[in-house]
Amino acid sequence: MKTQRKMNMMKFLLVLLSIASLAGNSFAQVERASTRSPNIVLIMADDLGWKDLHCYGNKKLDTPNLDRLATQGMLFTDAYSASPVCTPTRAALMTGQSPARLNITNHASGHPPKFQKPGTQLVTPEWLRHLPLEKVTLAEQLKGAGYATGFVGKWHLSYRPRKEKDNPELNQVTEPELRPEHQGFDMNVGGCQFGGPPSYFSPYRLPNLKAKTAGEYLPDRCADECIEFVKSNRDRPFFLCWWNYSVHYPFQAPQRLIEKYEARKGYGVENPTYAAMIEGMDQAVGKLLDAIDDLSLANDTLLIFTSDNGPFAANVKPLREEKGHLYEGGIRVPLIVRWPGKIKAASRTATPAITMDLHATILEAANLTPDSSNTPDGVSLSPVLFKNENLARDAIFFHYPNYAFHKKNRLGSAIRSGNFKLIKFYDQDSVELYDLKNDISESKDLADLMPEKTAWLKTRLESWLVETKASQPQRVKN
Repeated sequence: MKTQRKMNMMKFLLVLLSIASLAGNSFAQVERASTRSPNIVLIMADDLGWKDLHCYGNKKLDTPNLDRLATQGMLFTDAYSASPVCTPTRAALMTGQSPARLNITNHASGHPPKFQKPGTQLVTPEWLRHLPLEKVTLAEQLKGAGYATGFVGKWHLSYRPRKEKDNPELNQVTEPELRPEHQGFDMNVGGCQFGGPPSYFSPYRLPNLKAKTAGEYLPDRCADECIEFVKSNRDRPFFLCWWNYSVHYPFQAPQRLIEKYEARKGYGVENPTYAAMIEGMDQAVGKLLDAIDDLSLANDTLLIFTSDNGPFAANVKPLREEKGHLYEGGIRVPLIVRWPGKIKAASRTATPAITMDLHATILEAANLTPDSSNTPDGVSLSPVLFKNENLARDAIFFHYPNYAFHKKNRLGSAIRSGNFKLIKFYDQDSVELYDLKNDISESKDLADLMPEKTAWLKTRLESWLVETKASQPQRVKN
């Protein structure tokens, strides 16, 4: 009997130890969950305009998933892309540096070197057409901090001419060696030198994205790849960049969606296929949002949605101009940020934000600081997102000394300070001043009416151009 009691006592003690161990593990898991760095999902649309979403006031288009995202997080009414074209914005997002400082000022496959538009006196400056490998990227920093890193979609930072006559040493690097998998990403699906896909329906003819099923739609396929990445890395912090090819040219969408907007043509819908592409992208984004919710990861995930520049051939009213221009239509973009429990749901802010701020915000969320080799040109949006406070910054800057492909833009630079925006144009060495609070359409130039404000902003802009060593177009005689 004594032996039996001893055995029962030993079993009892083992049970207590087991319970204590389980409790300790549970507490440890809770502790890890509370201290774990957040997952980060960065979704960037291509050529999506400020007024292209229902939640931004376009009542003719249906974007229920991005509208839902806006009700769960914060919507920025005055967010800007770093550039009016894609490659500079993407480089700025990866490095936290302005296109002017990087000298990545135009889209990678733009005009040839020393291009002079017929009938003009300006020759465009040389610019770097790819993101150099020596630049420390956001993905490399996060990967070094233990993040799983995945890239899906459009990269357009690995463009390489077949031959660099002026820089022969660059010929040692091939285009594939500049793709996301060499810039800090564990996974790359579809990221290459292409600015737009040859086709949105399989076969895509992208060098690193093969179709799984006949006729599949690229946004849906990319969403599936994103979901698989999230599922595979759900037990560790992950950084997912989904840079949509949508809604970049060529304009292609599922026929059912085109027919839906054909029926709305004449009632505010000018291009049914473009409208269908926007909803098709929204549906694909919705698949990823649902997967994050189903995996109970939403509360642990900082999710950012934005665009790389203004739209191409779309109705931008009340804004002026479109992609390729320094007017609001070319650079003001959607920005929605969600982190349940951290960011107040259904909140809005008119605080000006720019692409480089997203880089700084993500680093701070992951408890990281900018790499010492990068000179930060953005600030963290944390005060706005989490505390409803203003940023300790009074101006943002833009520099676009190039001609946009297929566009009749004017080469220029710009500054926004408070509600005022000044644009410096190089063709006539002139400036324009606008009060965006009272004139979002930039229809009334105030430069002559407010000479002191104009001179002050011009001086600040020119000082910034010098500080960043911004390249300048050269004037020649015809």
